[in-house]
Amino acid sequence: MSEQLTLAIDDRTDPRDTKGGDDMTNRTASKVIHGDCLQLLMGGVERMTYHGLMPVVVTDPPFNIGYHYDGYKDNMPETEYYEWIAEITTLTSSVVVLYPESLHKLSMAKQEAPERVVSWVYNSNTAKQHRDIAFYGIKPDFNRVKQPYKNPNDKRIKARIAQGKGARLYDWWEINQVKNTSVEKTAHPCQMPVDVMKRVIGILPDGIGVIDPFCGSGTTGVACKQLGIPFEGYDINENYCEIARSRIEEATA
Repeated sequence: MSEQLTLAIDDRTDPRDTKGGDDMTNRTASKVIHGDCLQLLMGGVERMTYHGLMPVVVTDPPFNIGYHYDGYKDNMPETEYYEWIAEITTLTSSVVVLYPESLHKLSMAKQEAPERVVSWVYNSNTAKQHRDIAFYGIKPDFNRVKQPYKNPNDKRIKARIAQGKGARLYDWWEINQVKNTSVEKTAHPCQMPVDVMKRVIGILPDGIGVIDPFCGSGTTGVACKQLGIPFEGYDINENYCEIARSRIEEATA
């Protein structure tokens, strides 16, 4: 067992202990821990709760379709996979990014319907052109994040734009994927766009702390740092943890 994983499990006995990361009372606090998320998740929930935060799991989990991750085989038996993701996302409120069919199956495994669902769409060379984002046990407020109006030449809309106003987010987000040719691309094989996670986290209530059990390249943590939200992430692969730590450290608010 690695030293980091031992520290993280020990932290569960005292949520005030902030070994391996910043004090969760710091609004830009973040920590990335190497280890199994099932063993680490309760400790993160307890730490955030102790510091007066509402813990929310926000994650883009493995798809179970044979992606080539280092240190993890993405091909579990289907029933086992959905039971695993359900266990991880049922301990507290959660936001999960998956393909639509997978989200339906996850909801069945959780025995819980999401409060809201957003579609994230993009152009790609694959048959699948969108993923859905499900909000379980927490209601997003689409007025918290603004976007340009679709009819900027309308007289009334021009007046609102002049006042510095914007349109509320819709439930249909057109945001490009991070591709191999993207400037921000890392060594992680399935990197999320920061703009998607910033929208997800931006429409959540005040007073939250975010936990990503499948931290990967650290996109959720980058979005949290830019928005001033405390963050804790886990990954089974130490190299991915280092990528995430570096990206979060370099991110600016």
